[in-house]
Amino acid sequence: MSKNSIRRSVVRNSRTDPYVNLGAGRVENDRFWRWGDDNLFPVALAVMARRSTTHRRIINDKADYISGKGIVCDDREPMLRSLADHVNASGESLRQLLNKLAFDKSLFGNAFLEVVTDAAGSFLALFHQDASRCRLARDSAHVLLHHDWSAFRPSEARSLPLWPAFEELEDGTLRSIVHYKDYEPMFEHYGVPPYIAGFDVSAIAYKTDRWNISRLDNSFQLSGVMMLDSTADSEEQAEQIIRTAERKFAGNPGQVLFVVKEGSADDHSRFIPIASQNEGDWKSLHDQAVSDIVVAHSWFRTLSGLDYASGFNAERILHEYEVALNTVILGEQAELLEPIRRIIERVLGCDASSLEIVNRPPTRSKPIYMRVWEARKADGLEYDPQDAEQQQFLSEITKYNLRSVD
Repeated sequence: MSKNSIRRSVVRNSRTDPYVNLGAGRVENDRFWRWGDDNLFPVALAVMARRSTTHRRIINDKADYISGKGIVCDDREPMLRSLADHVNASGESLRQLLNKLAFDKSLFGNAFLEVVTDAAGSFLALFHQDASRCRLARDSAHVLLHHDWSAFRPSEARSLPLWPAFEELEDGTLRSIVHYKDYEPMFEHYGVPPYIAGFDVSAIAYKTDRWNISRLDNSFQLSGVMMLDSTADSEEQAEQIIRTAERKFAGNPGQVLFVVKEGSADDHSRFIPIASQNEGDWKSLHDQAVSDIVVAHSWFRTLSGLDYASGFNAERILHEYEVALNTVILGEQAELLEPIRRIIERVLGCDASSLEIVNRPPTRSKPIYMRVWEARKADGLEYDPQDAEQQQFLSEITKYNLRSVD
């Protein structure tokens, strides 16, 4: 498609707010589709990802595997190579941009890519937009960006048309935004993260961790009731005695319950422990929650660093990586790259079909300095040391030394 075709498809509009014509009579949330009942569902997802260690590790790892180890393309397309190395004025590479998109999509089930060019198609820049700042407008043709959706003000929001439409901004640039979203029945405007069935177990894993921290804060002291013999002239004085004892001896609030009773000639103060034999139950609950989190993410234990304590099994890691590559990683990569290829071809007019992500397993079963025939021999396959192709080193056929790798 030629560059001039951009001009015919551009929707030119000097307004930054597509809802100006609605007037002041509309309530603010009529301007966009809410993301969650209170429009703050992304905040809840982000908070949980910061609290649950296993949950966060899986999101980080999925983003890293999906964005790969670099970008390759046809070196005969200099514009394509230049874009892969520097995708925007911030100096980001395409691989770094894809990592942010993959992270958002793994965490929120949604990701947003801003496209910037001009009417002549003389340049192209791609920017990642934080998904938590984006909401779909009521016309389902625009995305509204705002820094704080808990205090939304239309005057502070920025509107971008959904790809493939472009709109001209005050600075003369044409802009559009791509909305990636994971499909979920009954959800039309926003995607739903694949781990949604494991949201509760992520909370369980966080709470069991907090329980252990609480025990550590209290030096693993027993919970119980402390009966204090004391004479108090009023309820306020009794309350002050209890609070003073709590500050000195209770540790974490709730660990020890203090009760003041009327004193007698002899001091009968005593501590009544509350025995707890549920340590094993808590550990089992935590282990089960961690396993359920991995399943909900459609991910694998060894790729999440969960089984290293029992020994580093390189063969198992490679096997699970191969399964993840063919069931999760390649599909996500295709979904992220396909719109980018179409954008490049439409704006820059160059063939972007050669644009690919470099995938590399987290460990190697054979050294890269081994020749192909030596590797085939080690695997029990037919080999020919005289064959020119089998004389290559493994590093050559796996593109290990690509200069585009970050």
